[in-house]
Amino acid sequence: MAQTAIIGAGAWGTAVAKVIAEKGKDVVIWSFEEDTRDDINLHRQNSRYLPGITLPENITATCDIEEAASGREYLILAVPSLYLLETVKRILLVPSIREGETAIAVLTKGFLQTAKGPRLILETLEDYFPGFYRQSLVYIAGPSHAEEISRGKITGLIAASENAKNSIRFRDLLKNKSLFVFSSFDVRGVQVAAAAKNVIAIAFGMLDALKTMGESKCLNGVPDVANLFGNGTESILLAAGLNEIQTLGTAMGATHPETFTSISGIGDLDVTCRSVFGRNRRFGKDIIEKKILEPFRDIDDLIERIGEVGYLPEGVAAAKYVRVLAEKYKLKMPISTGLSQILNREMEPVDFLGNFLNGLGY
Repeated sequence: MAQTAIIGAGAWGTAVAKVIAEKGKDVVIWSFEEDTRDDINLHRQNSRYLPGITLPENITATCDIEEAASGREYLILAVPSLYLLETVKRILLVPSIREGETAIAVLTKGFLQTAKGPRLILETLEDYFPGFYRQSLVYIAGPSHAEEISRGKITGLIAASENAKNSIRFRDLLKNKSLFVFSSFDVRGVQVAAAAKNVIAIAFGMLDALKTMGESKCLNGVPDVANLFGNGTESILLAAGLNEIQTLGTAMGATHPETFTSISGIGDLDVTCRSVFGRNRRFGKDIIEKKILEPFRDIDDLIERIGEVGYLPEGVAAAKYVRVLAEKYKLKMPISTGLSQILNREMEPVDFLGNFLNGLGY
């Protein structure tokens, strides 16, 4: 029987499964889609979410979530935030989970919408899992992309938990010669950084697209303000974005300031904003270059029909929730709240970026 189960057959879940399997451990992946299950089992690849990567023989896939979760020593949740809670509810009665025998970690980035408003992922899941898991869940994040980890590129992750033993267990499960995993007790700070950086990355993608338009003299309709954007402008946005992330993290109970200056803070923000693999950066560029927001009435309509985008930018839902949290904690977060206004069709990207760089809101 496989020691480890990955719940979610997206790029990230598949890449982590490959890392574990390459250490000689059997891994089972739960897939929502039957064609992805068959692709993994029959062709040793996940061509939909992680194309070009050959998967080890000791990875198997199933569409039976209870089968995937039953009797595992380790279970890793890798389902997008929009679907995480409903997925978790389907495994609560699995005996090994009901009895607290399975160690559980979460790869999902974002916030969860609850009756109490948007909340951090682990504190929400603790309300559903048996009491064994209170203060024992592990949150894994860091500056990483599935496309690179699956190819053995050197990468660093944080395994954050209030339970030091569990943090170390998942650290040892994942680490190899190219994947460095570090432990942290700052569960709240790491979660906020992982969620809020996706919001900044959408804004970064918009700025990147406008900067490129401004540099191209052959494009018609280039906004005047776009001619002012350069690499230094992106650094301003990155630094200001990090400040907003730390502001929100502190308000939500982060315990270690260095969380935001380490790989889970500035490291994750930087790679999410700058990497060509970043879906949130891509979505920001598509807002400018492809007018991707035009078919949607507002941010709620966008979230409800997010499948029409063709890929899943987690920063969309996060932007909605960060705006709510900023209002709740009375925080000044002009980038994050401005991005939410753009996604809600209240403001145009050029107007927002122009206002921000003119110092409005700071």
